[in-house]
Amino acid sequence: MLISDKMNQAMNDQIGSELGASNQYLQLASYFAHEDLPALASFFFRQSDEEREHAMKFIHYILDTGGKVNVPALEATPKDVESAKQAVEMALDWEKTVTEQINGLQAQANEEGDYAAQEFLGWFSSEQIEEVSTMSQLLHTIERAGDNLLLVESFVSRIGDPHS
Repeated sequence: MLISDKMNQAMNDQIGSELGASNQYLQLASYFAHEDLPALASFFFRQSDEEREHAMKFIHYILDTGGKVNVPALEATPKDVESAKQAVEMALDWEKTVTEQINGLQAQANEEGDYAAQEFLGWFSSEQIEEVSTMSQLLHTIERAGDNLLLVESFVSRIGDPHS
C-alpha cells in the first residue's frame, strides 16, 4: 500500500468536504435560478460539477495508492439564502475552509515524507488559490453592484468559465 492509514482517512474526509462543497454550490445555484439570475445559476452549477470532480480525483488517488475509499456522510447544506452577497460569502468562506484542509493534507504529506501525495496535493493548492480569488472577485463585484444584480449577471456572462 502506497498510502498510510492516516493519509487514507484524511483524504476520505476530504472527499466529504469536496462533495459537501458540491452540494452547497447546488443550493446556491438553485437560489440564483429561483431569483431569475441565469448566469449566476450557471456559474454555481459549474462550480458544483467541479467540486464533484475534485472528490473523484481523491477517490481515484486513494484507489491508485492501494487505499480504501470510505465516503463520509454529508451534512445538510444551509437552505436559507437571503441575498446574492450572502450566497457568495458562503462560497468564499467554504473555499477558505477547503484551502485550510488542503494545507493540512500537504503538511501531513510532508511530515510522512509522502512525495506522491505532495505532488498530487500540489494541484489542489494551486486550484484553491484560483477558487478563493474567483469568489473574492465575485463578492467584490456584487458589493460594487449593490442592488443591481443585472450588472453582476453581465459580468459573470462576460467572464464565462474562469477555470477554462
